[in-house]
Amino acid sequence: MTNDRFDEEAAEWDRNRFTVNSSKRALGALLVPIPELRKYRDVRDGLTVLELGCGTGLLSQILSPYVTSLTALDTSPAMIAALSAKLVAKPWPQPVAFAPQILAQNIRPICLDLRDPDDAALQDVVVNSTGDQGGRGKKRFDLVVGHLVCHHVKDLGGLLGTMYGCLKEGGRIALTDFEDFGVEARRFHPESKMEGVERHGLKREEMEKLIKEAGFVDVRVEEAWRMEKEVEGATGGDGEVEVMEFPFLICLGRKGGVINDRDGGAGEEGKSMTW
Repeated sequence: MTNDRFDEEAAEWDRNRFTVNSSKRALGALLVPIPELRKYRDVRDGLTVLELGCGTGLLSQILSPYVTSLTALDTSPAMIAALSAKLVAKPWPQPVAFAPQILAQNIRPICLDLRDPDDAALQDVVVNSTGDQGGRGKKRFDLVVGHLVCHHVKDLGGLLGTMYGCLKEGGRIALTDFEDFGVEARRFHPESKMEGVERHGLKREEMEKLIKEAGFVDVRVEEAWRMEKEVEGATGGDGEVEVMEFPFLICLGRKGGVINDRDGGAGEEGKSMTW
């Protein structure tokens, strides 16, 4: 996926009302099937989260209060720079829906095209008493999320396999994106912004198949919400705008195994995770 378009749009990204509102709706959709997110963050036993395609952190910043840590990845250097700037800005540059007092100390932005669950950029570095770098083993996550990312990924099956490798046993994916409901779904993007668009939304049956092929169980792909979006007019006239409603899907899957604690060991109850 090329970064040119997203590097150019990073500075204005947060001013796109549809993008901002869809991120808020994505958070609401995540809270429904993942009960661990329904309580305010407890740093002792919350979820460790990996977010793919974080952009400028619109979802990251409103999800972070509900988790122990959030590793935010994007392939665009400009997007990561914008998120990093937010994290050092004091006070927080703008009010955030659902959680207005975010400190965002638990967000770790990384510019990375993730292809390997063992990528060194994901790993925590620990310095021991002698000053040498030690390790805690390979870092794995409780939850992988991504909003409006999958339709930009050419090898979606390969990425799902990488997500599987990034998870602890019992960990889950929860991916949100608009649905491919037919030829009209193409209008989600203006023709001038088709660069990097690999599919015009997600097809339910195809996503369910790909998630299962990646090894996940308890797979569900279902409509989570609908939103209106301004799109180019059907006649293609200069400046012509119409409003269309787009369905959004949430794609869920679990890596078989028992609940794990933050250090990668078995959870106290040793129960299988369920939705």
